[in-house]
Formats: sequence, C-alpha cells, structure tokens
Amino acid sequence: MIVKGNKKFEIEISSILIIQLGDIGDVVWATPTFRAIKETYPQANVSILVREGFGSLLEADPHVHKIFEVKRYKGNLLEKAKKQIKFIRALQGEHFDLVFDLRSDDRGAYMAFLSGASIRAALLYRGLKWRNFLFTHLADPLPPKERIYGAAEQSLLVVRGFGIDTEDGIPKLWISEKARESVKQLLHHEGVTAVGRWITLNPFSRWQYKEWSCEKWVRIVDWLWEENKISTVIVGSPEEREKSIDIVNKCKGRIFNLTGRTTLSELTAVLSLSCLHLGVDSAAPQIAAAVGTPTVTIYGPSVWSEWAPLGAIHSVITPDCDCAPCHQKGCNDSGISKCLEELTVDKVKGAIQEFLDRNSKIPVRSVPLA
Repeated sequence: MIVKGNKKFEIEISSILIIQLGDIGDVVWATPTFRAIKETYPQANVSILVREGFGSLLEADPHVHKIFEVKRYKGNLLEKAKKQIKFIRALQGEHFDLVFDLRSDDRGAYMAFLSGASIRAALLYRGLKWRNFLFTHLADPLPPKERIYGAAEQSLLVVRGFGIDTEDGIPKLWISEKARESVKQLLHHEGVTAVGRWITLNPFSRWQYKEWSCEKWVRIVDWLWEENKISTVIVGSPEEREKSIDIVNKCKGRIFNLTGRTTLSELTAVLSLSCLHLGVDSAAPQIAAAVGTPTVTIYGPSVWSEWAPLGAIHSVITPDCDCAPCHQKGCNDSGISKCLEELTVDKVKGAIQEFLDRNSKIPVRSVPLA
C-alpha cells in the first residue's frame, strides 16, 4: 500500500539508483531486487550505491550500469568535506529520475535526498518521521497472514508496492573475466588445481558468538582428507588471517590458506569452483549459494530460516538446544554461545557425509579459462 506519493510514477524513468548500505550478505540478498527493477524498467540505467569495498561483488552483473561506493574519507575535516561534496556531485551528475533506498539507516536516506532525484522511494518507518520526510514516495506493505522468510523478501518489499517484482527471488552473482583469470593463477600457484576435489571453509564470522570451535574445524578438515581424500581451502578476510594460520598449523589433512588473499570478486570466483562450502552464519555461504555452490552452514543463536541460502542443495546444522535460536549475542549477551560450544563434531560430520553420499560422483570443478 502506498502511503505517500503515487504507485505509478508520473515521469519517464531513464536512470535509477538503488541504495543498499548494509553488509556483504545484504548486498547479495538484494540482487533479486536489482533484477526486478531492471526487468520492470529495461530501458533505464540501474546504478547501485553500496559501502566501500563491496562494489566488486557486482562488477560483472549485467543488470548494473554503474557502482558507487560510500567511502570513509581520510584527512582533516575540510578535506573530508571536499571529498564528500565531490562524491555527491558525481551522484547528481547521473541525473537520476528514481532512487530506491532498501534499508532504514540514516546515511541511505541522506544519500537519496542529496542525489537530486525527483522521485525517492522507500518503506515507511513510523518511528522515523524525519526520515520519511526525505522521501517523495513511501510504501507500507500489508502484514502477511503468515511470516515470509528469506532476506531477499525484505528488499523486494520495498519495490513491490510500486508494481515491481520478479519471478526469480534467488540471489545470483556474476564473475568477471578479470576475477576468473586472477583466481586461476592463484589456485595454480598454490597447488590447489592439482589436488582433485576440494571444498571451501570459512569458519569465521563478523560476530564471534556465531563461530564454532577452531579445534573442531581442525577435526573436520582432517576427517575430510583422511576418510574422503577431499582437500580444504580456507577463506576469509585479512583480519582473519592470523586465526586461519592457527587452524592450518594444527591440521594434518590437506589444507590451503587463501584467507585475506582475495578481493570480494576473487572470493566469489573461488567459491564458484568449490564442490561444497562449509562454514558459519556469515557472508561466505550467501556468496557461495549465489554462484551455485552447495553449502552446509552452522547456525546457533540466529534464525537460520531467515538467512540460510535457498534451495535443496543447501543444508543447515542447528544445535540440539531448546533455547536456540535465541536472537542474543551469545548467552545472556556474553559473546559466547553455549549451544555452539556443545555442537558435536559428529553432528557436523553427519551433515557433510549426507551431502557426500547424495553427491558421490562430485566432479572436479575446473577453473574456466578467461
């Protein structure tokens, strides 16, 4: 239901900006919305505004015209102000007709207003009157009879009120030839391409209360090699490099460490070549699923039904605790989740073995030539 402005935009739409200033996973989950808008306005150029460093995820997306990144500028106050003004002028130089803000944060609302677009659309947030004022069009979706799960739905809710939708609500990422070539060389240099079947592992999360014990992951890596002759490629951010080295040093099984050695677009390419991705609730399983790689993901205090990758090829592992999911940042917000501490290696092995049994003839996914 439209509560501000009209459902049908009264001007010709030739240039659109979509603002998604959430985390990496939020950007991945928003890709069906990007497609929906491009399908509705095929003649329009669709640009995306994301946080710094996230743009490479979308660099090969055929639905995206340009990518803008909100950056943390360095220097004194005057220097920062000059850079910010230059950035805003660059946005205004695109002469956007329509802007969608997919979130409720302050910065997205300001950027939408400063873009200069004559139509600025978002969801209504009744507790944020000042934010609602910055938009010309607001949608207030009727509450569904049953709760709709899936993070992709949260973005699609913003645009459905304006007659924009897609039949394909599954997130999808594309990989550039540049990223493919870079990853091909990296995997060859590290010896990964010579080992046969391999899986990727990201045991890290932005929030420690979502992580499983590193010692238990070591046992999984060793089991994969000793029992199945499957190698492991551990991935992650530069900040997680030290923890990854600790895991690698404790493993007896064959493991390669690419943590901190790839850009987001290169990580996407690596994940696309993996037979399976293992990990915890983080951006990595979302990226893996968006390039068609099966996933097995551990969830503890967070609600897996809202965030787990969609589709039959993806599996989730949850603790055998009545209190999970609890939505807390660790037990009593302590930063430590006992439900994950008590999650056994055997249960995780069982989920992985079930996947391996279903896919006993998993082919080696070779690196495509650029």
